[in-house]
Amino acid sequence: MRVVLAGGGTAGHIEPALALADALRHLDRSAGITCVGTDRGLETRLVPARGYDLELVPAVPLPRSITPSLLTVPGRLAGAINATAAILDRVEADILVGFGGYVATPAYLAAKRRGLPIVVHEANPRPGLANRLGARLTDHVFTGFPEAQLLPKAEYIGTPLRRDIVNLDRLSMGDKARSWFGLENDRPTLLVFGGSQGARSVNDAALAAAPALRRAGVQVLHVLGPTNTVEHEPPPGDPQYVLLPYLDRMDLAYAAADVALCRSGALTCAELTAVGLPAAYVPLPYGNGEQRMNAERIAQGGGGILVDDAGLTPDWIIQNVLPMLHDPERVAVMSEAASRLGRKDADIMLARKVLEIAR
Repeated sequence: MRVVLAGGGTAGHIEPALALADALRHLDRSAGITCVGTDRGLETRLVPARGYDLELVPAVPLPRSITPSLLTVPGRLAGAINATAAILDRVEADILVGFGGYVATPAYLAAKRRGLPIVVHEANPRPGLANRLGARLTDHVFTGFPEAQLLPKAEYIGTPLRRDIVNLDRLSMGDKARSWFGLENDRPTLLVFGGSQGARSVNDAALAAAPALRRAGVQVLHVLGPTNTVEHEPPPGDPQYVLLPYLDRMDLAYAAADVALCRSGALTCAELTAVGLPAAYVPLPYGNGEQRMNAERIAQGGGGILVDDAGLTPDWIIQNVLPMLHDPERVAVMSEAASRLGRKDADIMLARKVLEIAR
């Protein structure tokens, strides 16, 4: 069995693909797995680090509007399709599974050209152009959002997640995780992050609120994102304000925290509900509104609260997040509500579907 996985750019596309790869290997140790990506995304770091083969094809961003760059798309897309088809031939692929992103469009078209079964997974409520195309080429479409606006034939299974996230016991790991970051075990802990790339507005608001959080006895674990910098770091003091540029062990961050302040990308929402971590969600104010839909579902279910990016200020954090951190009973209720919305078996479910379709 030889499976090719296409999904790149952000962790939101790559991590579900890698979670599926792990599940496929768990179910069929002989499965050959190749990931296809571009040199523009996080896949160049994340895929090799997880031990999987990565093949690169040219990135073909598709413009959202009519611009001069639209004229260059057909030629570049044809080259990417040919490059992907050559990879499918070389690895003798039995099936292609796509997760969206720049690489998915040529991968779907190359697989269609070769007559291979195609599986599409869409994590967001509103799919991007690549997965809208892919869904027209196959009957095997699966979603990570119950009301995903894809096609009637789509089946909701959730978003595949890493086993270290799915199997995380936050309560039993809490003390160890806080110690790992140099945090104390008896203080309320806020986790701040903006997704795999970080978020400047989230970073700025949290850093500006740092003095008030510290005066209120709250310690903070803040992951800036690899491309983000700050002019002024919080001075050393107690409680701790731990500032990190990037973190591979998000499972430990989730275990250390009582509440999160974060963006609401599909992967973030899937992970936080899977581990039952309440959050204040700040949807990305760009795109087609999918991050707001992700957060609204959780907020309506009682597992988090929601604020617009423009409304996120230090005062808002002090008035809305700080009371949560000082109310353990409320946090416990919200944690249970978040857990009810999470799915922990999407990786195995999708792996079984892929193996069944390929055979």
